[in-house]
Amino acid sequence: MKHTHITDVFFDLDHTLWDFDKNSGLTFELIFKRKLPTIKVQQFIEKFVPINQACWKLYQHDEITHEELRYNRLKHSFDAIKYSISDQEIEDIANEYIHFLPENNHLFDGAIELLEYLKPNYKLHIITNGFAEVQFKKITNAQIGSYFHTITNSELAGVKKPNPIIFNYAVDLARAKKENSIMIGDSLDADVQGALDAGLKAIFFNESNIPVEPHIKQINHLLELKNYL
Repeated sequence: MKHTHITDVFFDLDHTLWDFDKNSGLTFELIFKRKLPTIKVQQFIEKFVPINQACWKLYQHDEITHEELRYNRLKHSFDAIKYSISDQEIEDIANEYIHFLPENNHLFDGAIELLEYLKPNYKLHIITNGFAEVQFKKITNAQIGSYFHTITNSELAGVKKPNPIIFNYAVDLARAKKENSIMIGDSLDADVQGALDAGLKAIFFNESNIPVEPHIKQINHLLELKNYL
């Protein structure tokens, strides 16, 4: 069913438009080829993906710091593959990872087609918990900056999704109204429940097709948004 009265569409960036896992994998391939050639990259990535998600969840709820996120996700992943590594090596890899990650710019299938479809009828925006400098590079390198009127990150807002303050900040920055706004994102907690609690509508980008409550609107492919907007 189409949402009428929507004027402003807010997107999450990582795991929603920007294919974090694919770009992250390519970044580790590059780094390990040079620094740690004995490690099987795929084996490491299989451990890193869920560990990174768990660390981000803690970070979103202010249970760990930015520095702890950067360290823990790597340390725990190396521990999981039983690879001994020094803290200095982890620090070097963490810095290289942040440096090279935005150089890969794969988007999810249908992302550009969807943005082209929405742009004439809506004001488009981004709300991201990612770090400002890195997110700006991702958006620039993926050549999607021109689609968005505003970009809100957690450093600007001073809090992270799902805190309602970041949604209020983004809506104010967009000069939008909550009742005319909708959030699209891959996190049930940060994007969907966060937006709903703040008074926006929300649609869950459920690419992995995980079971969700029947009241949650969801899409499994970005172009399915055309059914709603």
